[in-house]
Amino acid sequence: MIFSSKLIEDAVMAFSKLPGVGKKTALRMVLQLLKMDKESVLTFTDALSRMRNEITFCKTCHNVADKEICNICDNPSRNQGLICIVESIRDVIAIESTQQYNGVYHLLGGILSPLDGIGPEQLTIQSLVDRVKQYKADELIMALSPTIEGDTTVYYIAKQLHGQAVNISTIARGIAFGGELEYADEMTLARSIAKRLPIENYISVANMQNK
Repeated sequence: MIFSSKLIEDAVMAFSKLPGVGKKTALRMVLQLLKMDKESVLTFTDALSRMRNEITFCKTCHNVADKEICNICDNPSRNQGLICIVESIRDVIAIESTQQYNGVYHLLGGILSPLDGIGPEQLTIQSLVDRVKQYKADELIMALSPTIEGDTTVYYIAKQLHGQAVNISTIARGIAFGGELEYADEMTLARSIAKRLPIENYISVANMQNK
């Protein structure tokens, strides 16, 4: 792809670094920005700059936030005793889109995967254990992707919380085994949360499937 402007080329290369954006798509984005008035483009770039420079992470749940505590944790109408355990920010967005959940979250930052070098130290598991002990949570919903790695993470967390007076449940198997939570449709995800299972049932079913 040959450009008549180094500025255009640099902009295209910048956009093409985004996942799923090829150079042709990046070029269309850049040309669209050229059609916009300068004020609109400045507003666009300023929003991106502020997002990257000013965004922080909630000290309670590790979700993205504009301040020390995210809007979900800071919302008095949310059930603070009900904590949904998820892998990433995208899972929070997926569950919130169902409008069927009124608790809070805890983002692990991934799932246990020894082959990829991801152990408990790379995740926020200890933060979760401390949070349960400090705030006396009523129930934890394990909303992790139903994969071997996800199951391993569920077992590990349950073991770390052994002896704590907290109910642990998992989302129902409306989510196909091996599937990614963020790609589930909203209705399936909402039903999975509503029909969550006690962790004892989940472990029994998972052990049978793995035999």
